[in-house]
Amino acid sequence: MLLSVRNRNLLILHFTVLIWGFTGVLGGLISVSALHLVWYRVVLAALALLVYFRITKKSIIVSPRDIFKFMGVGVIVGLHWVLFFHSIKISTVSVTLVTLSSVTLFTAVLEPIINRSKISFADVLIGLVIIFGIYLIFKFEFQYLWGIIFGLLCAFCASIFSILNARMVKRSRPTIITFYEMIGAFFGVSLIMLFKGEFTDEMILSGSDWTYLVLLGVVCTAVAYVLGVAVMKELSAFTVALTTNMEPVYGIILAVLIFGKKEEMSTGFYMGAIVVLSAVFIYPYFKTKIENRQKQLVNRKLH
Repeated sequence: MLLSVRNRNLLILHFTVLIWGFTGVLGGLISVSALHLVWYRVVLAALALLVYFRITKKSIIVSPRDIFKFMGVGVIVGLHWVLFFHSIKISTVSVTLVTLSSVTLFTAVLEPIINRSKISFADVLIGLVIIFGIYLIFKFEFQYLWGIIFGLLCAFCASIFSILNARMVKRSRPTIITFYEMIGAFFGVSLIMLFKGEFTDEMILSGSDWTYLVLLGVVCTAVAYVLGVAVMKELSAFTVALTTNMEPVYGIILAVLIFGKKEEMSTGFYMGAIVVLSAVFIYPYFKTKIENRQKQLVNRKLH
């Protein structure tokens, strides 16, 4: 039986989110530091996207002003990834992925400030629930304090570049934005490495590191991004948002399967994780219901 166009795209989206969830596992498997890892990742992702543009014969020419904006956001993307992988290396994949879910909380606060819009009651309520979940994780997994802090900083950066990308994608192609963001991330991470004197022999990769980095840069970044954008033509924003929330779930399951006992956490961690992930899952549905009710009230007043 042939799948419908919608179901096929839904399967592709779940596969894409599974790939994104696998990035945390790769971060734990690659032996080089977070800075070196991200440097290689953005180089490989940019090259893969350049090949994509050559194959599809699409132009990469944009205005100097747009290049400056895209690359500026790319610096934030690069910092986000450095914080993400550093958090994994000093704690666990599970801790990092759950704290990364707090991006919903930061977006609830930052989006109205950046876009100069009204703060949503639904956003604030979900944000408070997420704070409670993260508090539980802090309480029971205090040995991973710095991993949690870096995970939260990573989520903060993710929130900023997501808000900015949402504005830029209305005017430019997502693949073009990503291409220049990868270049911006490359320059940003290279400057940090230059300042810290990180261009050393420690950058030399083993055979397994090369394999994992190609998977990370090409499959988990460039290919996954193209697939993620493609399905948006058929699926609603609500469906995409809800499915994307599976990333930490897939990531934690993969981490437990691959790393075993290293990823075993306390009961308190799982209590906090359930609170955070439940809030993240409920968020799109809850917010849509409130917005629909508000629209109905406005329509009644107009009639």
